[in-house]
Amino acid sequence: MHKIVLFLRALLFMFGMLIITPIFALLVILMFPLNNITRSRMASYWARCALHWLKLTCNLGFEVRGRENIPDHPSIILCKHQSAWETIALQVIFPPQIWVMKRELLYIPFLGWAWVALSAIPIDRSAGREALKKLVKHGKDRLARGLWVVIFPEGTRIAPGERGKYHIGGAWLASQTQSTVSPVAHNAGLFWRKNAFIKQAGTITVSIGKPIETAGLKPDEVNKRVEDWIESEMLMLPNSPTQP
Repeated sequence: MHKIVLFLRALLFMFGMLIITPIFALLVILMFPLNNITRSRMASYWARCALHWLKLTCNLGFEVRGRENIPDHPSIILCKHQSAWETIALQVIFPPQIWVMKRELLYIPFLGWAWVALSAIPIDRSAGREALKKLVKHGKDRLARGLWVVIFPEGTRIAPGERGKYHIGGAWLASQTQSTVSPVAHNAGLFWRKNAFIKQAGTITVSIGKPIETAGLKPDEVNKRVEDWIESEMLMLPNSPTQP
């Protein structure tokens, strides 16, 4: 019976998302003539609606530790990647932002077009060093516009308890632009697993580390500091679903 209830809740959540996502995507596209900050704020309204709907339907909420560590200027967010949840929640937790993503995602009807309108940074992972050059070029431009840049250094969603390779891209961008890095750990994968339809009820814990100033640091050192903090912090977070 419990599994049936969880399935019905997840189904209700999905139906709601199918309604609100195209609406907000269209609004973002129509707002293309406006500045990036305004467009990003519209996307954050979608995220707020999504998280509120998630709480109502699946009883899944979240708490944030370390809000006082959020820098007061556009920075680079390097975040643990376990779930689709953090791609939504970061838009509510942090100031206006854009994301570094696989360029293939921009071809998705409406959603991909909205990402283009939001000035997301597309990456061709097979391009090697050329991809890093483009990342620095576009990343520097977005930071100059007042946007934060979100990167998942592991590149793909990693199951709870596992550890992926931290790719150099985010650290490279931070080092080349001498930007502040805001490391983020969370346990969303315990509640919303990769490719899982059912969401577990409870409270996701998000932890924001102290800012890492990258001036004078090489990309490898930045990457190591980010990985060491995130992975050590992951051990401090609840490792089983916590009920609200």
